[in-house]
Amino acid sequence: MKYSGWPDSGELVVGRIDEIEDFGVFVDLQEYEDKRGLCHISEVASGWIKNVRDHVSEGQTVVAKVLDVDQDAQQIDLSIKDVNDHQRKDKIQEWKNEQKADNWMLLAFGEDIDDETYAAIANELLAGFGSMYDGFEQAAIHGEEALEETDLSDGEVESLVETARENVSVPYVNVTGYVTLECPSGDGVDVIKESLQAAEGNGNIPDEVDLEVTYVGSPEYRIQVQAPDYKTAESQLEESADRAIAAVGEHGGTGRYHRDREEETE
Repeated sequence: MKYSGWPDSGELVVGRIDEIEDFGVFVDLQEYEDKRGLCHISEVASGWIKNVRDHVSEGQTVVAKVLDVDQDAQQIDLSIKDVNDHQRKDKIQEWKNEQKADNWMLLAFGEDIDDETYAAIANELLAGFGSMYDGFEQAAIHGEEALEETDLSDGEVESLVETARENVSVPYVNVTGYVTLECPSGDGVDVIKESLQAAEGNGNIPDEVDLEVTYVGSPEYRIQVQAPDYKTAESQLEESADRAIAAVGEHGGTGRYHRDREEETE
């Protein structure tokens, strides 16, 4: 999606150099409709420049800083030299992410979606998440719940979530903890099995969370959690251990949660 308005002064923009002159270069802004900026030779690179073509070439994709915008004169002044490597890398990645999101929009609503409908849905994602890409990412992680505060229709939400979960590679974090479970009663083995099932959530784990309980060595069991963020992962890890300890305790057993293996702390 290309924006129909104008960039703001100080904004970083992605552009493609489409003309080079002795006094500077003209840059076609990739994120804005029909917008072209000028980067004066003094803003192309630091130091004295003998030949602009020694520093840039036609067709090259660049990240530039907007120095000034004069809408009346239809002029946008840019600087390439004022963008450091870190800013350039982050901006290019952001731009690529939005291109992905643009493709996902077409997958979700069809290539014949009209501009007005596209803009309305895109603006809801921008308002709610800061970018279309982040909106799709949250939809992939949290499903329809992520879009509850938007004004999107149920059908639009369903299409976004379905497309997001089929196409978005969600970043995950992994955490591990351990629980020690003991039960001296005659049916202790069954009690431990029941406690481990409780630890696994009995099928009630959130969709975005992957939780697995494995045997380490009697009486110790490992709990591994994969989740979209550390807060969720740590919470699910502790809740899993609490469920196991409560279950074994109901039958006279004991349990204890710890982050490291017992043998590692001895």
